Amino acid sequence: MNTKYSLAALAVLVLLGLCGQAAAETVHVKSPNQAITVTVNINESIQYCVALNESLLLKDCEIAMTLGDGTVLGRGAKLIHQKTTSQNTVLTPVVRVKSAEIHDQYQQTTLVFDQGFSLTFRLYDDAVAYRFDTALEGSMLVKHETVAYNFAGDHSLYFPREDSLQTHCERLYPVVKLSDIPTDQFCSLPALIDIQNGPKLLLTEADLNDYAGLYLHGTAGPGLGGLFPAVAVKEKQTSDRDVAVSERADYIARTAGKRSFPWRVCVIAQKDTDLLENQTVYKLSPPCKLKDTAWIKPGKVAWDWWNACNIYGVDFKAGVNTETYKYYIDFAAKYGLEYIILDEGWYKLGNLLDVAPGMDMEALFAYAKKKKVGIILWVVWKTLDDQLAPALDQFEAWGAKGIKVDFMQRDDQWMVNYYERVAAETAKRHMMVDFHGSYSPKGLRRAYPNVISREGVKGLENCKWSEDITPEHCVTLPFTRMVAGPMDFTPGAMINAQAKNYNAVFDRPMSMGTRCQQLAMYVIYESPLQMLSDTPTHYYQQPECMEFLSKVPSVWDDTVALDAKVADYALVARRSGSTWYIGAMTDGTARKLTVDLSFLGKGRFKADIFQDGLNADRYGEDFKRVKQRVTAKDTLTIELAPGGGWVARLTR
Repeated sequence: MNTKYSLAALAVLVLLGLCGQAAAETVHVKSPNQAITVTVNINESIQYCVALNESLLLKDCEIAMTLGDGTVLGRGAKLIHQKTTSQNTVLTPVVRVKSAEIHDQYQQTTLVFDQGFSLTFRLYDDAVAYRFDTALEGSMLVKHETVAYNFAGDHSLYFPREDSLQTHCERLYPVVKLSDIPTDQFCSLPALIDIQNGPKLLLTEADLNDYAGLYLHGTAGPGLGGLFPAVAVKEKQTSDRDVAVSERADYIARTAGKRSFPWRVCVIAQKDTDLLENQTVYKLSPPCKLKDTAWIKPGKVAWDWWNACNIYGVDFKAGVNTETYKYYIDFAAKYGLEYIILDEGWYKLGNLLDVAPGMDMEALFAYAKKKKVGIILWVVWKTLDDQLAPALDQFEAWGAKGIKVDFMQRDDQWMVNYYERVAAETAKRHMMVDFHGSYSPKGLRRAYPNVISREGVKGLENCKWSEDITPEHCVTLPFTRMVAGPMDFTPGAMINAQAKNYNAVFDRPMSMGTRCQQLAMYVIYESPLQMLSDTPTHYYQQPECMEFLSKVPSVWDDTVALDAKVADYALVARRSGSTWYIGAMTDGTARKLTVDLSFLGKGRFKADIFQDGLNADRYGEDFKRVKQRVTAKDTLTIELAPGGGWVARLTR
């Protein structure tokens, strides 16, 4: 052995050998803690490799972009300049999701090439990301972007398979081998790679704007490739909400020649708990574009649609009418809920300015204002697009606090731009936006913090028509979809059944799993606009549960993931002010978990605990409430029924 080489240098040489033949030029970038290494090989093509602690994760992943004139950025390119920078700062989000402060530390290298573009690689201690920047004159047409993930082994993948590019991105996460995914199958993002006896890799994107969203297709081998919806040329509208693309162009974007493109993100989680604390997508997103944000108010929402307005024991006919929504307002006011929502039915479909019979909007908004409850209005995206200015002006005149925009079902370039247009126009009128029928968060919420939450998740609404929302699905979501950002899963069912007793009933829905699992979702699931999905009548009948639900916040000052295993269980603590909340959820397997309370710090705490009852394995609604005093020196042993949950509120 030549002794002039250090062990570190030898490790780099070994990685180069694993990453392919010797390149014309090679660039190395390391994470701040030196554990992650990206090796960029520049030859006839540009390829990169990723290693964690000298163990190869990704190899020979090509980066390229094909333009309309046939030029392929990244093929035959010559490196003319290299710049390395670092950052170590603290971000303060306008809307706190996981925490009031976000530590943003990274190493970054920008490689400038002679073709009028650059590639920036940014490394965190828990993620790798890269992006294109172009400096071309005028506009440019992008026919395709080459995104390749070639893994060092044939790993398992939590695969949110899509059947079409016309999608709500509401998927299950079956586990498949990479090599078993044929080339004609693809998935939406995020996608989670499970390396046996190694880390988990979550693939997604950030800072998506004026461009098409990314999907990943199989390669019939240990890899995934990028797929993008092309620009829509012809569309066919079949209803107020369904606008199908009938013909697409042969390119994915026509955009400015001088711009930054979306980040291609690979989160690297050495422990499953790391996924629950990761904030990479937010850190890679553009800074806030709004000067005034004081009016943006997270909170909880009494929701009408899931429970089909099933209120009873009242002296009026329940339904989409003024009296029913006054009942929802009274409920929200009693328990300090910030909002109610008027979902489908309040307007005559196809015209947002034509209010349904039985709805007196002026009286309703006046009543809500008197009760200090805000109103959010559901709208179909296409109708809103057709009537954007007059509709939003009317909503502002009424005093609406936000809108819920539904059924977009696409993320081609035009639709991505539609999201930003709605975010900007609602912000002008001091209204929040909750996007449904949407793709997962990819950066807009930081630029426009009034984009308070979004769906893009197979949530509780599916209980109205399917058996898909199993406890296993529910404990998979925090490690997959939720890593990208807030998800409007809409928890809160008060009719709860174990799998053998579960039945999907559209107008009288229930949840699969226990009552305490539904309560725990308010701690484990992140959504600054958090729904209470069941009818107020049921909540009135559950005063103990409402003691918890009325107090639990929808945003947090701190998050500590205590214990977790993807698709099996999650145990999370979150702090709001000086109060801590702890939530636990399990799949269909009963579990015993230990809660180490050392994160509490000094002082004594009163713990108000909701736990699965002794018979929750038979009757999902069975729970027990326990109160005790604890300190940071204590540990708690909790027992979860199948599909169970556990939640505690700890006050000094």
